[in-house]
Amino acid sequence: MKACLYSAFGGRVSYSSVADPKVSPEGVILRVEATGLCRSDWHGWQGHDPDIRLPHVPGHELAGIVEVTGRAVRKFRKGDRVTLPFVCGCGRCEQCQSGNPQVCDNQFQPGFTHWGSFAQYVAIEYADFNLVHLPEEINFSVAASLGCRFGTAWRALVVQGNVKPNQWLAIHGCGGVGLSAIMIACHFSVNVIAVDISSSALALAKQLGADYCLDASSSQDIPGQIRDLTSGGAQVSLDAFGSKETCLNSIQCLRKQGRHVQVGLMTGQDKFISLAMDSIIANELAILGSHGIQSVVYHDIFKHIISGELKPDKMITRETSLSQAGKYLENMNSTGGPGITMITTFD
Repeated sequence: MKACLYSAFGGRVSYSSVADPKVSPEGVILRVEATGLCRSDWHGWQGHDPDIRLPHVPGHELAGIVEVTGRAVRKFRKGDRVTLPFVCGCGRCEQCQSGNPQVCDNQFQPGFTHWGSFAQYVAIEYADFNLVHLPEEINFSVAASLGCRFGTAWRALVVQGNVKPNQWLAIHGCGGVGLSAIMIACHFSVNVIAVDISSSALALAKQLGADYCLDASSSQDIPGQIRDLTSGGAQVSLDAFGSKETCLNSIQCLRKQGRHVQVGLMTGQDKFISLAMDSIIANELAILGSHGIQSVVYHDIFKHIISGELKPDKMITRETSLSQAGKYLENMNSTGGPGITMITTFD
């Protein structure tokens, strides 16, 4: 099969012929029909994920068609249209049994722990526990966009952030997660302040329903601006980018008893930040992480998409082919615009 492959972190991503994947007893082989280019793939390519072993095929948000099933798979068969979250649980550990496979002790992550979906075919483990049947009303590109960015934003806001109608939500970073969070928040009648350094990203944030858009490149005090706009601070704030600056801005813009949700990956020295714990104690602030989404939640999201209440397709702004995906990944920091780039051609 054809796949995008790199053999050195930060090195060239080649479009190569590689061996077809093999199915495990509890797994399936999917023919990939759509897969997104995500900043998490870029982090993996840069060597920021300790689970990646070289050479490696990236790609973790995907949808496709079942081609082969393992002998122990019972819920899926050849020809089924499916998608899945980027964190797949084993189904057996304490976390999975409690309904939290997104923090599974033995998790499988396509594109990180194993070869991913920047390929014509991909092997998926723990299929019965993680795969989701895809309704005919939802196309492969939309389904793929849910696996990381949209699904992650859903859990970050609805579960971890517990955001409520008419509350204020600050979103720091208007990439795929941030834009997804804006759409979801607006659907639930939440007031949204979007923060980014890109005018085009902020313009798309405004189109998706953000009440205020703040340009962090021209502001010396983003937290202060947010506190002024909200008469005291946001009830919930989301760092959707992942840096020392965005994380601290998110925490500092909260009102008393506010909730900070960290979604953006923190790498290098940004993993270690200094916090004013006296303020966190005095104001009873909550600091929460959020990592992926459970497969059982997909059907709730599907209902909102099929009804037209949520339109994640509006965030898919570019489509490309598998043969060009490596160039997009290598140049993610310097090219492209706002929204999601989706790989939809695999010849």
